[in-house]
Amino acid sequence: MSIGSYAGNGGGTGKNKPLPGGYQGGANTGLSTAATDNISEILLKILEFTQNRQKILIQNINSAQRAGFVPKDLPVDEFADLMFLALNEHTNSRRLLLCDGPNVKFGAGGSFETIAMVDEHAGRLLAEDLDEYLEYQISKLLENSLNQRIAGEMIKQKQSNELCPGKRLN
Repeated sequence: MSIGSYAGNGGGTGKNKPLPGGYQGGANTGLSTAATDNISEILLKILEFTQNRQKILIQNINSAQRAGFVPKDLPVDEFADLMFLALNEHTNSRRLLLCDGPNVKFGAGGSFETIAMVDEHAGRLLAEDLDEYLEYQISKLLENSLNQRIAGEMIKQKQSNELCPGKRLN
């Protein structure tokens, strides 16, 4: 595993730049340096990942009856493992160290790229039973939406806590 990027407190997407999911950075929110700390940075990555995955899953549903279509998905387990390693590093050293995986690459300025992979299980379902395939895709979409909502709510909670220093979520 190679080191993708290092972001200490404040690494990320840029001051006053809109954050994924419509969450706003800048002086009014407490996210004045894009992601004021390591936890915010990780939550923003989770939010962006789930938004990208949602697009792929919707495409899988919409394209199910197109001849030759091959369903894809993002590497969920790989991404989760990399976020776990980043949280572990934060816990141990209070810094954010993001490591690349085979299909997840971290770049400068808080950017990252994920490579969509062929979903072989979904491909078999699509070939055998369209209804079961659609149920499988909807199930993944619902799980992804829940993860997206949790990350978004945690960002909102963090922003609220940073605006009201009496109650703090770190």
